[in-house]
Amino acid sequence: MGKKEEQLLKSHLLQNHLRLTKQRSAIVQTFLEMQPHVTTEELHQELVKRRYPVGIATIYRTLNLLCQWGVAQQRQFGAGPALYELHENLHSHRHHDHLICTSCGKIIEFKAPKIEELQNKVAAQYRFTIHHHKHELYGLCTGCKDKVQAS
Repeated sequence: MGKKEEQLLKSHLLQNHLRLTKQRSAIVQTFLEMQPHVTTEELHQELVKRRYPVGIATIYRTLNLLCQWGVAQQRQFGAGPALYELHENLHSHRHHDHLICTSCGKIIEFKAPKIEELQNKVAAQYRFTIHHHKHELYGLCTGCKDKVQAS
């Protein structure tokens, strides 16, 4: 974890009367390194692999804190497990949308300015103010589509 992220985390913890434990620090560091989409279980497995003795409940609580503070976002794509990613305000792609493979679960992030422009035109047409949105397209990735066609 960089100095800036660590200071931000310490500040949030102090404001909420919480301590920056070795476990929380390890969770945050590992989460930041595993981007872009991580399940709680994947994060737990990686921490175990790195020999950090952290319980799954501590991981859930820490991720929930990161979401409350606007550092992370919880995402739910279809019926799969909840995924966590860096909040779009901190994400290198800023606002982005997702293509989700319904066969293997692969997630592809994309930006499409024309889609954003069209959404704004539709909202203006109906005098609607958009506060936020998420655009998710479900289908088959190239690999899964090729497998289906080969069968």
